[in-house]
Amino acid sequence: MAWVVKPSGSMKIDRRPEPYLTDEMRQRLERDILPRYEQKRGALLPALHEIQHAYGWIPPQALEEIADFFGLAAAEVYDTATFYEEYWLKPKGRHVIAVCRSIACEVCDHKKITESCRERLNIEVGETTPDGRFTLVELECIGACGGAPAILIDETLHEKVTPQKMVDLIDRARDEDVH
Repeated sequence: MAWVVKPSGSMKIDRRPEPYLTDEMRQRLERDILPRYEQKRGALLPALHEIQHAYGWIPPQALEEIADFFGLAAAEVYDTATFYEEYWLKPKGRHVIAVCRSIACEVCDHKKITESCRERLNIEVGETTPDGRFTLVELECIGACGGAPAILIDETLHEKVTPQKMVDLIDRARDEDVH
């Protein structure tokens, strides 16, 4: 059996002089968030959300800053952030298209919806278009089984999506960006 080795130990992290976890964020976490938890590390998820809401994603430098704030190993924070689909560890597009792949959507052939996105945007699942406008992802369930196949564009739910409707939704989002 071959071992898959990740270069995380030798990975170079691009750094900026100012921290992502600002003094204001630290104070807010200490004042408003930490008191809600019996143990400090319980507030790790809200801290990750704080960074993501501020920057649209969680840069590697921010993961290290959060680890330092909580007294954790950076690997623990990274493991937590990669466990949940809601955290972005690389920049995402202006519009995020999330195709549901739950059992209901699978029965209704969500793969055709994903394929129409891939063809229209010329990207694979998990990628962002070169112009930074669209990111395509698949999610386990978005809770819209009665309207399968279902997708989210940003935070707007679309149900009973067909491949053509998917193309139309992408084109509409492109047009709205221009106007």
